Amino acid sequence: MKTIILLASVVALSACSKPADTAPEATATTEAAAAASEPTMADMVGTYEVTSAKGEKGGTVINADGSYVDTDAAGKQIKGTFARKDGQDCFDPEGDAAEECFITTPPAADGTFTATGPNGAVTVKKVS
Repeated sequence: MKTIILLASVVALSACSKPADTAPEATATTEAAAAASEPTMADMVGTYEVTSAKGEKGGTVINADGSYVDTDAAGKQIKGTFARKDGQDCFDPEGDAAEECFITTPPAADGTFTATGPNGAVTVKKVS
């Protein structure tokens, strides 16, 4: 609905103005649409099932306070903080381990998406 109102406003304004370069308006509209589709921290909170390329299953829980807990296929847990940075999902584990950031694809019809990080890609699905 917001997109329809935004587009109608842009069309109405352009109809009233003299012909000019419309690139700034198009850029503003594109940037607004991109910002609207960017997930918020509230969107990220939940429990995720993670499957490696080898078929090993683990999980990640992202909490509202920005903390997370990863559990691997053997049951080992890693805790740390989660943040969105430059359009990526970044996990900073407690201790000396380095932060890892992942680029994600949009969810498929079944809710799964791919997260690609420094060690390759995993398949992820939000389960709650």
